[in-house]
Amino acid sequence: MQAVILVGGEGTRLRPLTVTVPKPVLPLVDRPFLAYMLEWLRRHGVDDVIMSCGFLATSVRNVLGDGSQFGLRLRFVEEPEPRGTAGALKYAEDLLDERFLMLNGDVLTDIDLTAQLAQHDATGAVGTLALVPVEDPSAYGLVRTHDDHSVREFVEKPTADSIDTNLISAGAYVLERRVLDLITPDRNVSIEREIWPRLVGDGLFAFAADAYWLDIGTPERYLQATFDILEGNVQTAVTDRLGAGFVAVGDHVETSGRIVPPAVVERGCRIAAGAHVGSLVVLGDGVSVGEGSKIERSVVLNGSEIGPRCTLQDCIVAAGVRIGEGTVVSGGAVLGEGVTVGERNVLSRGVRVFPQTELPDGAITF
Repeated sequence: MQAVILVGGEGTRLRPLTVTVPKPVLPLVDRPFLAYMLEWLRRHGVDDVIMSCGFLATSVRNVLGDGSQFGLRLRFVEEPEPRGTAGALKYAEDLLDERFLMLNGDVLTDIDLTAQLAQHDATGAVGTLALVPVEDPSAYGLVRTHDDHSVREFVEKPTADSIDTNLISAGAYVLERRVLDLITPDRNVSIEREIWPRLVGDGLFAFAADAYWLDIGTPERYLQATFDILEGNVQTAVTDRLGAGFVAVGDHVETSGRIVPPAVVERGCRIAAGAHVGSLVVLGDGVSVGEGSKIERSVVLNGSEIGPRCTLQDCIVAAGVRIGEGTVVSGGAVLGEGVTVGERNVLSRGVRVFPQTELPDGAITF
């Protein structure tokens, strides 16, 4: 089975993390984000994946390689310019089989693709859209269906009194190759706005999936995805690694402090006396945590140094960051790669500090 993954965006909502690292390979718990999607696809029989790339495509290829580590073939197609969701698909036309999956590369999910494919076969569909329930569908376009699962209509930006379903498109489609005939080549085309409406009543069906689904396009959702993976709310290989104790500790970790599950502490980390790490914490390779510091509900990536008596809560710290003694980082704050923060700073309320910035002692008490 073949799949096309669209990963052309620049990840602007995730800056400053994506200034230096493309979103598809941004570390999420213990592996590049897109690894979760490739592992999920492989579980459902996909063995050939085409990556439709734009921004920093070479970096994505360098991290993911040829796909052999995931048990599949991975090929890359680079758009010459942004062409929209359907335009990107059309650009990859020469590589596509008679039937394939098309996937939005921004999503963490465990939808049962095998069941979706089975329904697609049973209905004789031209295209089958996976739908997932969300608590607040007003922020998304709704998909209304008939009793036979065929799509009845799409409702963009629904008003409160027009919401009669909580099902939205999950960005996972089973498509027959003839869908490509509807896409004008060499221009920007939206599959959601231009192609799906033309197929309503003409072979477009929906598969309602009761599954985990999250778009990780913002720092808040990145943290939520991290927590959900650590807690096992979404089916991933990390659950097996954590085991019954919900803790994974790498080789050569030195700790005189406390690690509270669920947590992942990678190799070479150093946790000083009186330090408290967890719950819901990921420390990347070689992170050091100073004496008496406390880290909760946070991600600290490779090689960062947290000084003594610091407090980190609900924050993201990129690789190679230095945080001075007594500093507080909380409330959704995001520190980009290589940032240096002096002593006694307070960074909170979603503040974003871009890569290589240096803040002197006591510079910010935000």
